[in-house]
Amino acid sequence: QVQLVESGGGLVQAGGSLRLSCAASGRTFTFSSYTMGWFRQAPGKEREFVAAIDWSGGVTSYAESVKGRFTIARDNAKNTVYLQINNLQPGDTAVYYCAASSVGRWRVRSSYDYWGQGTQVTVSS
Repeated sequence: QVQLVESGGGLVQAGGSLRLSCAASGRTFTFSSYTMGWFRQAPGKEREFVAAIDWSGGVTSYAESVKGRFTIARDNAKNTVYLQINNLQPGDTAVYYCAASSVGRWRVRSSYDYWGQGTQVTVSS
């Protein structure tokens, strides 16, 4: 069984920063074989793509709305993917989910095989 566990969310003021982490585990799960992605879902909205990183960490992709403020990274030795979020804005308030994909089409939710339970990020103005 594969588990993805997010952490690092919280309540911050606008302009602040957070670093989200997602730890992966599973007896048959080879973390370094998967593209890892972050999505977010605000109240009343669809879950949307935020960022993704390939198996090596050498290729990344971001939603236009977060470019320049969000940075995705991974540590394959620790089976962990990170999302550094800077200059947080109220519009970033959402539940943030990490996910693992064994195929391409990084921005598409259905491409992801495994999902975490999410971590809440709330930004106050």
